[in-house]
Amino acid sequence: KMDDADDDIPQLSSHTLAALQEFYLEQQQREGMKTSQGFNQYSIGSIEEDWQLSQFWYSDETASCLAKEAVAAAGKGGKIACVSAPSVYQKLKEQDGKDFSVCILEYDRRFSVYGEEFIFYDYNQPLNLPENLLPHSFDIVIADPPYLSEECLQKTAETIKYLTKGKILLCTGAIMEEQAAKHLGVKICKFIPKHSRNLANEFRCYVNYASGLD
Repeated sequence: KMDDADDDIPQLSSHTLAALQEFYLEQQQREGMKTSQGFNQYSIGSIEEDWQLSQFWYSDETASCLAKEAVAAAGKGGKIACVSAPSVYQKLKEQDGKDFSVCILEYDRRFSVYGEEFIFYDYNQPLNLPENLLPHSFDIVIADPPYLSEECLQKTAETIKYLTKGKILLCTGAIMEEQAAKHLGVKICKFIPKHSRNLANEFRCYVNYASGLD
């Protein structure tokens, strides 16, 4: 009987349905804003953070500050590598800088919209990099390992050391201070990075050069 089959279909509560409609409405509005503003594909928020990939975007202010620091540290005509730090990459692209070049090493293939500057990166294979990515070819590497574990930091450190000419800007949890010093020789800065959503773990920046973050 048709009635019996209908009983098996799970019904959403009116509350859940309303929340779902609100979510879709917000998404539509966001898409509408993107179109009406002649949407810039590089702006923060053009790609939504994916918590399942342990992605947490920086606040606009933090991303701007880190991007500015990276440009200053790289120098005129400098090369910057962003390792698992997409919101800094997006800020750098917003600047439309002629004085520096930048690439993004990222596990999330949605970032392939950035074309040749995107390099697929899995920290579990730290040196599985394209041949044209030459060793010690970046003036500064800014990295934000996706997980707060020594294993993740150690493997990401291999990538960082391969890429950088010397300067390193690392963003990770305050609890990783000892491991950061051990694997990369970096020291904690006074500047405290903030995320667009509050994280449970205290976050800090670490450098191995005289930076503007103190």
